[in-house]
Amino acid sequence: MKHPLVKNAEDRMNKAIEKIGEELRRMRTGRPSPAILEEIKVDYYGAPTPINQLATVSISEDRALIIKPWDKSVLPAIEKAIFTSDIGLTPQNDGNIIRLIFPTPTTEQKQKWVKKAKEVVEQGKVAIRNIRRDVLKDLKDMQKDGKISEDDEKRLEKEIQDLTDKKIEEMEKLFEKKEKEIMEV
Repeated sequence: MKHPLVKNAEDRMNKAIEKIGEELRRMRTGRPSPAILEEIKVDYYGAPTPINQLATVSISEDRALIIKPWDKSVLPAIEKAIFTSDIGLTPQNDGNIIRLIFPTPTTEQKQKWVKKAKEVVEQGKVAIRNIRRDVLKDLKDMQKDGKISEDDEKRLEKEIQDLTDKKIEEMEKLFEKKEKEIMEV
């Protein structure tokens, strides 16, 4: 059975990895993905509403996202929300659907996106190391207070370091996957 400190550290590290994974998923890669619309809210009868709750979002074969609202009266509001967002795409409204065309990215754009992904992953690694630092501090305090023996402290330190290494490796895999996704477009 894992020590509560190790279990707590693992839970916190998993949350950090999950958060970074979400952030990477929402990153633009030059490939159409409904995930880039997740953060955009449309003013629908006074309530900020996600696009996926107002319309069907699909990917067409010509490198475009198709947004087909269930209520056509909301088309201008969706268009406005996309214009004011920072996704860098211009919506094309034909009266029935909105089309977001993803131009083929240049090598320079791809390199910028890879650099941004690397920064996001580095932030995640720092978060994991900070969790390790906090837990090791708690461990030292427990040993000073006599709650655990010196041998237990050393054993738990090693467990936490192994856990940290494993989670950092998971972060690296997330980055490698995202880099491959960006570069193959």
